Amino acid sequence: MFIVNVEAAIYRDDRWLMIRRSEKEEHAGGGLAFVGGQVDQEGFSYDILERSLEREVFEEVGIKVEVEQYVNSSSFITDTGKHVVDIVFLCRHISGEAFAKSGEEVDNVYWFTKEELLRQDELPDFLKRNLEMAFRKAVLSER
Repeated sequence: MFIVNVEAAIYRDDRWLMIRRSEKEEHAGGGLAFVGGQVDQEGFSYDILERSLEREVFEEVGIKVEVEQYVNSSSFITDTGKHVVDIVFLCRHISGEAFAKSGEEVDNVYWFTKEELLRQDELPDFLKRNLEMAFRKAVLSER
């Protein structure tokens, strides 16, 4: 079976929220990432991806977001051999000031412009690809 993971490409005032993952994290510890996490089993449920993402964002960085639209999905295998389906959504910041609320998962938070983000040398190719797709969706949704 796959682990289902959701991630939030969160924007506010032409800036994008990124986290520095905790060094304690099992997968990709210490790297820049979107906020997100695993979808919990709920049995029969509606809007499980969106509600899981809103919960994860609040738990990790203390803000409320609105899930606007799907960006893309991918699959990967973690450093420990777990198979993951990852789904990225474009989200709009609603309220709160982001901070590293969950020290087990987040070391720091940053609001970057698109240009600042793309200048980050440490961004893996998959994250650059997800960012480019999120940027395009954000521009289209503002029209």
